[in-house]
Amino acid sequence: MNVKTYAEKFSEGIQPDILFWVGCAGSFDARAQRVTAAFCTILNECNINYAILGNEEQCTGDPARRAGNEFVFQMLALQNIQTLNMYEVKKIVTACPHCFNTLKNDYPELGGVYDVVHHSEFLNQLIQEGRIKLKEGGDFKGKKIAYHDSCYLGRINGIYEAPRSILESLDADLADIKRSRQNGLCCGAGGAQMFKEDEPGTKRINIERAEELIATGSDVIAANCPFCITMLQDGLKAKDQQDKILVYDLSEMILNNIQS
Repeated sequence: MNVKTYAEKFSEGIQPDILFWVGCAGSFDARAQRVTAAFCTILNECNINYAILGNEEQCTGDPARRAGNEFVFQMLALQNIQTLNMYEVKKIVTACPHCFNTLKNDYPELGGVYDVVHHSEFLNQLIQEGRIKLKEGGDFKGKKIAYHDSCYLGRINGIYEAPRSILESLDADLADIKRSRQNGLCCGAGGAQMFKEDEPGTKRINIERAEELIATGSDVIAANCPFCITMLQDGLKAKDQQDKILVYDLSEMILNNIQS
């Protein structure tokens, strides 16, 4: 894909309207890379003037801060803020709620103040404005879909309606999940739990969550976070349901139904 970096656009005398913050998962994890590609394809289809930082993008520092290493967090954050300010970045869109939360809520205290938007809100806005046109009777029409609220988008930042609005635009039959919205259950990866060994207990959180989602009888699980996608897929695999129930990011679902 021909996705230009800020440095390349600057050399051409172009100031991008949006920085797409790819994030570590979106850059290096094979499953999350598919989400990155889907989102970039949609941006290209809509003729959005955007760019990425490429090799100039560091980890936001979210896992370090959640794990208690404030020094590493501030070191990474200050490097990123220096780069963002150098390019005079105003608006950032990211497909990762962890990056979203850190850039939006943690960076201002270090001097990094930007308009930060999660891709679910951004995509929903494009749909509402008619810039994304969806096919009638697309791939998900009539399919029963369970939407999993990620912690950093839902309970921490209060964003519940935009993802659901997207799914309604796809004519999906939204399943009712007992633990959702402000009572949503974590996938088990937040707070740097993704990177540490299990603590003593009787059941992994992602398996508990997978069991809840399986019980809805859904054909598809919709997610908005690369960590959630990994954890839910692992949970479904543990219950031998990985071939029956598929996990998609919202951007992948839109791309499957977009009118070219």
